Amino acid sequence: MVPQVKISDIAIWIKHIESPQLQARLKALPEEEFINLETDGIVGRWVRMKTGKDGRPTEGIRPEGNMKKVWSDWYRNRRGELISIREVQLADDYLVNVSKLFVEWDSPEDEEAFRDL
Repeated sequence: MVPQVKISDIAIWIKHIESPQLQARLKALPEEEFINLETDGIVGRWVRMKTGKDGRPTEGIRPEGNMKKVWSDWYRNRRGELISIREVQLADDYLVNVSKLFVEWDSPEDEEAFRDL
């Protein structure tokens, strides 16, 4: 079953997500780190919120970029609805992570040999 969260604020509070695994994943993110989530079928970028002025961590994520407009519209028009939420990995994110595995290919010689491919 896909976890759900209620549209109840301009941000998503981690404790409101119905998945202990996703909650743990979000709590482990450093502040200002982004994550791609699919919410109600829409993939968007979310950012872990900064620690509060009192030093306590802010246990929430906020929408970024185009997702900010989508979420703002949902907050105005769909407040109180339960929607699906899950982490997704974009191809660009995958390629960045995989490229770190092959650092031996990151040499000037290889760049010269393969630059025209």
